[in-house]
Amino acid sequence: MSGFSPDWLALREPADHAARNPQVLAAVGSTFAGRQSLSVVDLGCGAGSNLRGSYSALPVRQHWTLVDADSRLLSVARRKLTEWADEAQEQGEEIVLHKDDKTLTVDFRQADLTKELEWVLGWQPDLVTAAALFDLASARWLERFVASLVSMRLPLYTVLTYDGRESWEPTHPEDQRMLTAFHHHQRTDKGFGPAAGPDATEALAQAFRKAGTAVTVGESPWQLEASQPDLIRELAAGIAAAVGETGHVASEAIAAWLEAKRGAVSVRIGHQDLWARPV
Repeated sequence: MSGFSPDWLALREPADHAARNPQVLAAVGSTFAGRQSLSVVDLGCGAGSNLRGSYSALPVRQHWTLVDADSRLLSVARRKLTEWADEAQEQGEEIVLHKDDKTLTVDFRQADLTKELEWVLGWQPDLVTAAALFDLASARWLERFVASLVSMRLPLYTVLTYDGRESWEPTHPEDQRMLTAFHHHQRTDKGFGPAAGPDATEALAQAFRKAGTAVTVGESPWQLEASQPDLIRELAAGIAAAVGETGHVASEAIAAWLEAKRGAVSVRIGHQDLWARPV
């Protein structure tokens, strides 16, 4: 899977944290409420945003293993987490962070989840988590992933999986054609085979339910306003670039749509959070 720009990840982090479904997060937190410590593996960790968005609901002592294929992003995550913490100490290859009333020990591992998934899950954490990852994965990889989790009785908390729903204000005549072409691009190979794209959460939920795993799904849409112009502009540019790669929409039409969307006053991008736990 190709990496993402640290600048893009930093730009989207506040919107990601605001969108996270509070009921799903509370359900995760309540599951572990009686524990003093918890081990977590974060898949496709990027710059560490998922840890920063989840830690407050989890026990007082946490051990996180952040996994990504991109060594550059792992380095960014280490630096950003150190800056984010109230206190931080180096402990060999790990860092120990103190934030609010929590103590978090964080390890960083480079791994290719297309080849090393079972090795990573074999660390047997108490919780597996990910953010904005599974819409990039193929249906076949998702089936393999769920089968591995079920066989090891590992719970999964995943957030911000794109669900295909978008609403831009003001509207534009090319909105539907652009969205259709973007969904086509979403289903191209992102490193895991043909991606599930907007169908990813439903594919995960069905696979878990078939295996008898309890599943909770909640919406976590981005709600962007004119006060977030940089994120809106970068989002529109990213969609336009993806559509351009498909060849499904003329370049003139893409340019006109992009020019209009750079000044959008309201944008809603649908995502879903999922919590699956053995029963």
